[in-house]
Amino acid sequence: MSDWREITGGVTAPKGYRAAGITAGLKPSGLPDLALIVSDVDAIAAGVFTTSYVRAACVDYCRERLQKKASARAILVNAGQANAATGEQGWQDALTSAKALAEALQISPDSILLASTGVIGRRILMEPLLAGIPKLVESASETGSDLAAQAIVTTDLVTKSIALETIIDDRPVRVGGIAKGSGMIHPNMATMLSFVTCDAVVSTSLWQEMLSRAADKSFNQITVDGDTSTNDTLIALANGQSRTSAITEMGANAEKLEAMLTAVCQHLAKAIARDGEGATCLLEVQVTGAPDDKGARQIAKTIVGSSLVKSAIFGRDPNWGRIAGAAGRAGVQFDQANLRIQLGDFLMMENGQPLPFDRSAASAYMKQAAGGAYLKDDTVLISVSVGNGNGKGIAWGCDLSYDYVKINAEYTT
Repeated sequence: MSDWREITGGVTAPKGYRAAGITAGLKPSGLPDLALIVSDVDAIAAGVFTTSYVRAACVDYCRERLQKKASARAILVNAGQANAATGEQGWQDALTSAKALAEALQISPDSILLASTGVIGRRILMEPLLAGIPKLVESASETGSDLAAQAIVTTDLVTKSIALETIIDDRPVRVGGIAKGSGMIHPNMATMLSFVTCDAVVSTSLWQEMLSRAADKSFNQITVDGDTSTNDTLIALANGQSRTSAITEMGANAEKLEAMLTAVCQHLAKAIARDGEGATCLLEVQVTGAPDDKGARQIAKTIVGSSLVKSAIFGRDPNWGRIAGAAGRAGVQFDQANLRIQLGDFLMMENGQPLPFDRSAASAYMKQAAGGAYLKDDTVLISVSVGNGNGKGIAWGCDLSYDYVKINAEYTT
C-alpha cells in the first residue's frame, strides 16, 4: 500500500506553479509547439541529461546554468526543432530564447531553463518563438499542465502526465510531472523530455541525489529502439510552497518524498515505453537473483532492448531462447544452471533446463496484450531469475513492429 494518492493537475498540481502550451508556428503541422512551466518563487532545480557527445544547445545551457545556480523559476520548451548539432548559432539561439522569456516574466535570465525536441540539425525557428513568448506567458495558469503536455510532443500518440500527493508534517505535499517520448528512446540518464514539479522544502544536494536515484529506477530502465537522444532532459523543481519542515537529510520524510518522486518518474517512463513508435504493447522485464540491483537492472534492460526479443513479442512468438541469449550477454556474471524464465504465467525454463509449455496459449497471452495502448492488460511480463543474490531490477520497453521502420523512414520527409 503506497503512502500517496493520485490526483489531477500534472505539473500544476503542486502549489505555486503555472503552465501553458501554445501554437507558435514551430511545427509544420500547426499543432501546439511551445510550452512553459513557471514557479511563483525560486525553486530548487535538479537535472539529469543525455550522456551523448552530440548534444543539443539546451542541454549544454542547462548544465552550465545548474552548475552555477541550482535554482530556477521557469522552463521553456520548444517542439519541432531539436537545436542539436547546430553549432555556435544554436547556442546563441538558446541564449536569446532565455533572455526573451526572462524579459517577459521580469526575472533574471539565469532563472530560466530550456529544453528542445524535434529534428536534429535544425535550429529553432526564432521569429515565431520570440513572437509567441508574450502569449505563452500571458496564457500560463494553474490549470495549464495539459496544454503544456500537448505542446512538447512530436511523434507521441498520447500525452504523458501524472500527479501524486502525500502527507508530511500533517500538510499535503505534491509531485507532478509531464513527459514526451516515443522514439529515439534508450537513455543513459532520463528520457527525451521530462519535467517534474514539487512543493516540498528540500535541500539542493538531496533533491539532486533523489532525482538521480529516481532516474536510475525509471527513465534509465526504458528503451524503445536503442538510440539515446541528443536532447535527453529531466528537470525537477522544488519550490517549498507546501510550507513543511525542511528535508535536508535522509529519514522518514525524505524516504516518503523520494518514493513518491520515483513513482512519478516510473509512471512517465512506462508511458513513454508504452507509446513507443509503432508499439502494440508494453514489455516489462523483472529480474531477480543477481549479485546486486545494478546488475539486475542491467540484465533487465538488455533483455527489453533486444531487437530479437522485441520482434518475437510483436510476432507473438514465445521464443524464450532469445530471452536467455539476451540475459547471457548483459555483462553480468551468473551460472546458467540457475537460470529461470517465465512469460506471464508460463514457466519456460527452470534451473537452466527447458520445460514443456503450451505454446499456443503463450502466444495468445501476448496477443491479448496488443489490444491497444493504455489498456490495463496491455503488458507482456517476462520474469527472469539468475541465481540466489539479493539484486532485483525492472526495465520497460515495447515490441518492434513494421510501423516503427515506416515512421522513422519517413521522419523528415
